[in-house]
Amino acid sequence: MAFIWSTLNVKNLDESIKFYVELLELEVTNRFKAGPETEIAFLGNQSTKIELIENAGKSSIEIGEDISWGFSVVSLDKIISVLNEKNIPILKGPIQPNPNIKFIYIKDPNGMNIQLVEGSIQKS
Repeated sequence: MAFIWSTLNVKNLDESIKFYVELLELEVTNRFKAGPETEIAFLGNQSTKIELIENAGKSSIEIGEDISWGFSVVSLDKIISVLNEKNIPILKGPIQPNPNIKFIYIKDPNGMNIQLVEGSIQKS
């Protein structure tokens, strides 16, 4: 069995795609209408896949505070500069729990917690 994607209901599909494509460098791999009020987009690069769903008939979306998506970045300093240019606030961090990894948290346009991570978790 393999994990293939995670789904997020979004308020505005175009705005969400712009966030994930421009900031996190994901690519739109598929986008289609799934009914008169629903549009779906799959984004990914390499092993990362996310599904964004906009449903015009849905009046609100609920995103829990206890969930986040983590994305690897080459340089945390570089992404912090980009965030500052785009006026995207850093909610928490940088945090460095060990010498091999450091990260920050931001929110996507829908309120999803996004963790931007430099380094990797080493097996002990």
